[in-house]
Amino acid sequence: MHPSRCVVGPEAFELLEHELIQLGEEGRELRGVMRDELLRRLAEGGSRVAEEIFGELRSLPMRRGYPYHEPSELSEIRACSPGWRREETPIPEMVRDKILGGFFGRCAGNMLGKPLEFIGISQGWRGVSQRFSSRGIKALEGFVPPAFFTEEELRRSHILKATAGNIDRVLRDDDIDYTLINLRVVEKRGGDFNSLDIGQEWLENLPYAGVYTAERAAYRNLVNCLEPPETALHMNPYREWIGAQIRADLWGYVCPGGPLRASELAYRDAALSHVKNGVYGEMMVAGMIAWAFVEDDVERVIDAGISVIPERCRLREAVELVVDAWRRGAGWEEVVSLMEDKLRQYHPVHTVPNAAIVAAALLWGGGDYTRSITMAVSCGLDTDCNGATVGSIIGVMKGYKGLGDRVRRVWFEPLSDVLESYIPGLYGLRITEAAERIYAAAQRLP
Repeated sequence: MHPSRCVVGPEAFELLEHELIQLGEEGRELRGVMRDELLRRLAEGGSRVAEEIFGELRSLPMRRGYPYHEPSELSEIRACSPGWRREETPIPEMVRDKILGGFFGRCAGNMLGKPLEFIGISQGWRGVSQRFSSRGIKALEGFVPPAFFTEEELRRSHILKATAGNIDRVLRDDDIDYTLINLRVVEKRGGDFNSLDIGQEWLENLPYAGVYTAERAAYRNLVNCLEPPETALHMNPYREWIGAQIRADLWGYVCPGGPLRASELAYRDAALSHVKNGVYGEMMVAGMIAWAFVEDDVERVIDAGISVIPERCRLREAVELVVDAWRRGAGWEEVVSLMEDKLRQYHPVHTVPNAAIVAAALLWGGGDYTRSITMAVSCGLDTDCNGATVGSIIGVMKGYKGLGDRVRRVWFEPLSDVLESYIPGLYGLRITEAAERIYAAAQRLP
């Protein structure tokens, strides 16, 4: 095998460490696997031995009694999920307003969570809320004030420029880039695209340094002429992390009222870089956004999302844990403690805990945009991703007009209707222009 298909050096050791964790989470039998011996072989053998090690690990059997059934093929996912049987077609002008609300909502939620991300990931579930308490902040009513951060932290330009009073646009972020990339795919191909078409757009429009974790592994695999599903599997221990879930929104936007259709488009995107719960996260969020065009009950929106993923998967179990707490009348602090207790074993950028946070923020936020996005980021973990996803769902549900004057003044006006992006030709794109292009793409889909 060509050595360039393998990562060597320090990154290879990091990949191996994460791979062992991933294999345990997905139910592989690790008894008899000698971690130290694998690290020794990797240190001594270079790229050829690394290929052998990862190949051996992929062939490990499943543990006896593993309670989940988590396929990665769409036909199998459909066979073991309830499916969403309803589809409604909203009024076109309503669709335009809701797409505008959703995309603005995504951008603002992303900017709220952006300066908090390093705290959420490095300090986990309680890092952000503990910092709020130490600064005397009981509840955020707008973007994070500079006083929340230390002087050293504010010297990082991406933090300072994402604080209240210093925001004048949507700063470049992968959470926004992928929405625009997927828009380009639909503008070129309509609904007739596959996973490899998505990959080609990445290679043409995204720098390698601008993609992370699972997307970086898939990008590397594409460059080395692998095709899906191998792009998601080859030396990619991040294959169930959150990267696919943050790419979901466009598919929901262009399938208003059609969760099943949205989840199928999301599947084609996710399969480039993810498997199992990584794929389900994107399918679920796409389904939620699609149904938010015709539904104003948050619980029913969540039902639409989880109905398109397998019944016996870890993601659905985590979301249902949150929904059950909501139904029995648990308070916010109680559900946060419950999520932390049950999901703390996952990496802060894993799909499962972050999807649970999204569901909790939607339910306890009660459809209020400000409460929902601030609750989402207060939990920690991947704050910019969760703020963006929750903001998008509430933005679609309420619509731009329905969000009200205060939301538009506090959250949207500071963005100056401007997007930064790595994507050639789209730097400085107007948010309103992007939303109009999304609406036009939705109108062209059958």
